[in-house]
Formats: sequence, structure tokens, C-alpha cells
Amino acid sequence: MTQAPRPSSSDQTAAVPDGKTITKKDLVNRIAERTGETKVVTKTIIQMFLDEIVGELSKGNRLEFRDFGVFEVKARRARRAQNPRTLEKVDVPPKRVVKFKVGRVMRDCVMPLAGEPGSKVDSPPTQGSPSALTQGQASQPGPQTDG
Repeated sequence: MTQAPRPSSSDQTAAVPDGKTITKKDLVNRIAERTGETKVVTKTIIQMFLDEIVGELSKGNRLEFRDFGVFEVKARRARRAQNPRTLEKVDVPPKRVVKFKVGRVMRDCVMPLAGEPGSKVDSPPTQGSPSALTQGQASQPGPQTDG
């Protein structure tokens, strides 16, 4: 009884030309270089941020990052499913899953394919220039309370 091969991570990015996996280490290196902070401090801050997201989601809280997106936990009901290989009916227990709804600025940056007119994918922000997310927040009047 052999299993069908699972798609590798490189197969999953096939829809995006030149798509590659960026790791937390890659982000740490980029942010440390741009901010002048050490990699150790940068990694600690990023990990603390991620831990806070996981902690809030585990409490059932909704996290909203304006223009970036919204993370929330949704409850899935128990259901009856079918094993596609054996056609056997199986009970799937209820569970909670994390959903992410893409924000406006991220959607606008990601949706156009690279090379298309108006694509922001080809030209990432350069060092010293604010990103599209930062520009969007800077133009909003009033105090920013969501980070």
C-alpha cells in the first residue's frame, strides 16, 4: 500500500514565478541590517511578536493589523467525511482553525503578477524608504493604536 507523493514546498510555489521560501532567519538578517540592530536582538523581538500572536489566537482573540490583514480563530463543526482511497466514512471531530483575511495594501501588493504594469512585486522598498504598509499608516490621521 503506497501513498501518493505529497507536493514538495517547491511544487507549492509553482504558481508564482521565481517564488521561493523565505525563512525567519532571512527576515531577521534583513531587518537587523536595515535597523542596525544585532541579529540576536532582532530575532528575539520577532519571536516575541510571533509568540504574542499565537498567545492571543489561543485565547480566541482576533488580531487586526490595518492594511495587512486579520487573524481570527473559527470553530469548525464535527462532520462526516469520506476517505477518498477506501471510500470509508469517517467522523471528523470539531476543531478550531486559524483564518487570515488579507488586508487591502497586502492584497494590492501581492495580487498583480511580477512584471505586470503597476506591479509592486518587482520593486520592494529600498533601505531608508518606507514600505507601502508604513506609507498607508502614515497618511492616516490620529494616533495609531494597533501597532
